[in-house]
Amino acid sequence: MLFHSQMFMLGFLPPVLLLFHGARTQRSREWVLVLASLVFYGGWDWRFVPALVALTLANWLCVRAWAGSGAGSGWRGWLGAGVALNLGVLGICKYADFVAAQFGAGPLGIILPLGVSFFTFQKISYLVDLRRGDRHVYGLLEFFTFVTFFPQLIAGPIVRHSELIPQFARLTAASWQGVGRGLLLFGAGLAKKLLLADPAGQVADPLFALAQQGPVGLGQGWLAAGAYGLQILFDFSAYTDMAIGLGMMFGLRLPDNFNKPYRATSLREFWRRWHMTLSRWLRDYVYIPLGGNRGGYQARNVMLTMALGGLWHGAAWTFVAWGLAHGVVLAANGAWVRTGWRMPAMLGWTLTMAFVLTAWVLFRAPDFATAGTVLRGMAGLAGAGPTRIAHVPELAAAIALALFGPPSQALADRLRPRPWLAWPIGAALAGLLLLAGGRVPNEFIYFQF
Repeated sequence: MLFHSQMFMLGFLPPVLLLFHGARTQRSREWVLVLASLVFYGGWDWRFVPALVALTLANWLCVRAWAGSGAGSGWRGWLGAGVALNLGVLGICKYADFVAAQFGAGPLGIILPLGVSFFTFQKISYLVDLRRGDRHVYGLLEFFTFVTFFPQLIAGPIVRHSELIPQFARLTAASWQGVGRGLLLFGAGLAKKLLLADPAGQVADPLFALAQQGPVGLGQGWLAAGAYGLQILFDFSAYTDMAIGLGMMFGLRLPDNFNKPYRATSLREFWRRWHMTLSRWLRDYVYIPLGGNRGGYQARNVMLTMALGGLWHGAAWTFVAWGLAHGVVLAANGAWVRTGWRMPAMLGWTLTMAFVLTAWVLFRAPDFATAGTVLRGMAGLAGAGPTRIAHVPELAAAIALALFGPPSQALADRLRPRPWLAWPIGAALAGLLLLAGGRVPNEFIYFQF
């Protein structure tokens, strides 16, 4: 089920909210969330459910075995086995075909469970935290609720146990203000997806398809990169808004994931604003263990971290190249900062956005040949070429919101639902609901990762 489908909004969410807020105990509310989450996940493909349940149970058993052998002084091999299990599942499901292709073998036909990149990272962070001295060992129901909570199950945010599980003890019956704020944020995400992200994709997709057939001109190249930059921003931030809004409806707060990244005046700042939960995961569980800033290997460590971050997004060399390109520029950005020189904000923003949009071409293109065609077009090597821009109002609105609009989560926190707002908000949601029902729903981009 897609968040922006009528099946989810009319057939799934209302009964789950009623069951949750009608439950009288914390334990029964957790059961509602676990069972609803498994139904939600099974709505994609029921074959995925046993894999999710088995992996979650295996991780919990590893933790219990470690705790049973004396947490802290116990055999930490149990935790290492859990990390290896998660990495093995991720590697086999996501990268086996990629590795086989490097040796000339055909596809192995392994099914990629939806969201596997996100929920394996979630479990790995918990196991590593325990190895580092954390002592939180949770009950089976708590752990299942943490892993399977459906708003963040498929595409994040990447939630840590310390951020979500302590909130379970505070689960209560309906807070209408929380439900109202959550509904506002969910509606904002729905509007972003339907009114901004999807139209931007309708501009970018034909241009990348055109680049697979032959040269594209200067205007077409920059339009392809710019439209995709808007599409991925509003597609992914829309999912995040909807996920956080859904969490609020259940009395739970998920971590923020976006904070106006296209306002960044350096690439370092961009990664502090873009996919924030992945950025900090890579920092805490890859970059710092590699040595971080210590030992004079900062450039090497950041490039390796970002290359692995690119590979996490997909089993293709284009993703590795995208991540490595970001790593190189981040290393250069760090070297520049250490000189003590300051760049004018407008120049920093211009250079940052030029690089980010250029790098998105590698991220979006299906292969290096297509990426090269678009990049040559952006460099003007194929001439100016014809440029016809569709969805101009939507693109203009997306640019204005990306550069000047407030962060959605902060806006929802500041707003207080009032009775008089019920009619206009209800009318807007009804309109969006009808719009969603009148088109074939497009999956969120990050579902493929």
